[in-house]
Amino acid sequence: MVATVRCEEIANDKLRRLSADEGWLALEEAVQEGPVSGFGKRLSSVLDTYLSEYDMEAVYFDEGVRNAKRKQLESKALDFVYPTYSTLLGHLRSKAFESFKIQLEQSLKKGEGFAASVRTCTQSCMLEFDRGCADAAIRQAKWDASKVREKLRRDIDTEASSVRSVKLSAIIADHEKNLTEALSGPVESLFEVGDEDTWASIRRLLKRETEAAVLKFSTAIAGFEMDQAAVDTMVQNLRSYARNVVVKKAREEAGKVLIRMKDRFSTVFNHDNDSLPRVWTGKEDIRTITKDARAASLRLLSVMAAIRLDEKPDKVESLLFSSLMDGTAAASLPRDRSIGDSVDPLASSMWEEVSPQDKLITPVQCKSLWRQFKAETEYTVTQAISAQEAHKKNNNWMPPPWAILAMAVLGFNEFILLLKNPLYLMILFVAYLLLRALWVQMDIAAEFRHGALPGILSISSKFLPTIMNLIRRLAEEAQGQRPPEASRPQQSLASQSFRYQTPPPAGSSSIPESSVSSNISSSESEFESSGLNLIRRRSTNIPEAESS
Repeated sequence: MVATVRCEEIANDKLRRLSADEGWLALEEAVQEGPVSGFGKRLSSVLDTYLSEYDMEAVYFDEGVRNAKRKQLESKALDFVYPTYSTLLGHLRSKAFESFKIQLEQSLKKGEGFAASVRTCTQSCMLEFDRGCADAAIRQAKWDASKVREKLRRDIDTEASSVRSVKLSAIIADHEKNLTEALSGPVESLFEVGDEDTWASIRRLLKRETEAAVLKFSTAIAGFEMDQAAVDTMVQNLRSYARNVVVKKAREEAGKVLIRMKDRFSTVFNHDNDSLPRVWTGKEDIRTITKDARAASLRLLSVMAAIRLDEKPDKVESLLFSSLMDGTAAASLPRDRSIGDSVDPLASSMWEEVSPQDKLITPVQCKSLWRQFKAETEYTVTQAISAQEAHKKNNNWMPPPWAILAMAVLGFNEFILLLKNPLYLMILFVAYLLLRALWVQMDIAAEFRHGALPGILSISSKFLPTIMNLIRRLAEEAQGQRPPEASRPQQSLASQSFRYQTPPPAGSSSIPESSVSSNISSSESEFESSGLNLIRRRSTNIPEAESS
């Protein structure tokens, strides 16, 4: 009994001194801050010190009691220091986990494969943790750190899976973005063209860009070392995304088909084959041009009516042209005996040989769009016809055909008289030259450009001075005198003032009047000189012929 009491007192005293030991307190405080190098050796030394003191003081007591109390003391001391050991293991696990994240990030930045980087970083961090556990182990106990190690491994696996998901998502998003940029713009441009090869070009574009994206994507995810089934699933998702980009763009363009149709009509109608603006001079066949422009617009509508990414043939274009353009469908429509009316092929919400998911515009909507399109483009055709008629009227100086025929019939006797007497032909020829000289001298065509009334007033003011000038020149040439260079008639003050007061038309040319008048005056003077010489010769020959 004395040994029991005394050994227990000694053990309690050693445990109390252990809790107040400065070395232990410093070690405990250091562990709270983070991992401590040499923790196991230092703690083992402290425990050995107090266990040795117990052995020395209890050496004379009963061996059985002494050993039993020693085991109790050792157990209590280990229980006392175990929380600090657990804290140290927690620091080691956190340090190893943080080291894994840093090493993995650095390895990925260097361009190494993801799976290889994860393996390398995991081995390195687990080795670091095992070394820390070995350094923290004490001789007095065989504590097991496997649970902490397993938790560290689970944390590493979770982090690796999270990083892999983020990296894969970034790679997928990057390739989807590249696909969108590679497909959206070209597909929109192809829809703007809207010819019979539009969908074939879109299919080729989709296949080319998709294959290029799949190749790059497969190369990018090769370092993740995923199973083939997962890779095939991701590749198929990428292909589906590329197709959806084209389908989405097609549906967007289908909503703007009426605007596209009007733009196409305006382009074809107002421009020739060389893409030059048309000038309606009266020689153009507006009916044919209108038909061609409407055909181009209807072809665009047929292109936008359905999605054709599967190369399946359909009759959308032929049905639209036969029903809306040719006008032959109404005559050949089958009649329902019970109703008595013809069946409209466009009176449906589905296209033949086109699946519902590939439908963009229904037949009924096509018919409604075509009716609205014709109504909104009718004004352009009317304007072109009006411009053509106005051009014909402005450039037609000849009388109508019926007037020419009437003059030929009523003037037949006079024509025969002219043939019998050549003197009249000579007189008419001289009169023609005189009138032609007056026409050129007075520039009658230019005077009437500003309107009929201003032209008449200007000509009336210049008529008498022009006649006097022609007579004077005839007289001078008859006397053998050469007219001076400056003898060209000038316009009267009245005509000049009238011309200056008459504003030019809004669409008149901006060419300077001096350059135009100089070019005209040279040609006019040559023509007038030849005409006047011929008039003088004819006038001198007429009296000789009469006297003979």
